[in-house]
Amino acid sequence: MLALAAAAAVPGRAAETPARSLVALTQGPERRKNVTAALEAIDAQIRPQLKRKRYVLIKPNFVSVERQLAATHVDAIRGILDYLAPRFKGPIVIAEASRQSTFQGYETFLYNRLPGEFRSQKVQLVDLNEEAKFHPLQIVDPNLHFTPVRLAARLFDPDAFVIASAMPKAHNYVVATLSVKNMAMGAPLHSSSKEATEWQDKPKYHAGYRQMHLNLLLTAKALRPNWGAAVIDGFEGMENDGPVNGTPVDHKIAIASTDFIAADRVGVEAMGVNPDWVGYLNYCAEAGLGCFDLSRIELRGNAELAAVRKTYKLHSQVKQQLQWMGPLKPA
Repeated sequence: MLALAAAAAVPGRAAETPARSLVALTQGPERRKNVTAALEAIDAQIRPQLKRKRYVLIKPNFVSVERQLAATHVDAIRGILDYLAPRFKGPIVIAEASRQSTFQGYETFLYNRLPGEFRSQKVQLVDLNEEAKFHPLQIVDPNLHFTPVRLAARLFDPDAFVIASAMPKAHNYVVATLSVKNMAMGAPLHSSSKEATEWQDKPKYHAGYRQMHLNLLLTAKALRPNWGAAVIDGFEGMENDGPVNGTPVDHKIAIASTDFIAADRVGVEAMGVNPDWVGYLNYCAEAGLGCFDLSRIELRGNAELAAVRKTYKLHSQVKQQLQWMGPLKPA
């Protein structure tokens, strides 16, 4: 019954679904320049939104604060800041809510150098867990009953132009992770260091293969009004047992779009992943959050999709992950 209520809360294909979406795809020998070039290719789509915002929020992926291959590389962030430099004078907030210590990630991956390097853009590093401001949302548990989670309030700030900085990786629950999952799973918080009682909301999303796709949809739907631009740094992707323990894929691409669903559609195509297998992205498209139809995506940039397509090896448990596509088994 609650699953039906959740479905009712998410409309069918909405009127705002774009007729066509623009996605930039670049390839080259330098990660930083690839990212900048991808954003420049969609500059006309970004600038009108950027002008209306008070600050930029860049959301990296710190699923690990120790392993570089699993986390957004600092040069991808530099590429975003290079793009913004002549267009937005700041402030710029780099913000994440890692399941571990976000500031440990900033130190490990050398993000702590960025405020000094980009002083004129007023770059700040923020741990959303320590900021301890949240927006409540209901997702589902293993029994398809609603359970509350706390999402980072900054990701709902109408004054922020939100840029997701993600990577293409095989995943242990939902086949593939790119920009949408970076935003959805980066939003749930854990207790701050000042709280007496420890709590952690990210594990609630891992309620089952089927349930996680639905939970990502519910979260993406809540966050979508504040999304600005998706950046997928595929200079080095991850295959096999991602999103943390996989192996590198030398790819040297970057993807950018103001349509996060379209960016991820191009991303899964570049990874050689069957798009039908990535349930949460299909759900997001059906709910009108963006375009997942490759025939309605216009590509810009110096790379051809067919030329950069690889075949990423998926997680060792991918067959179990695909259970979401079949019927629910009776109790």
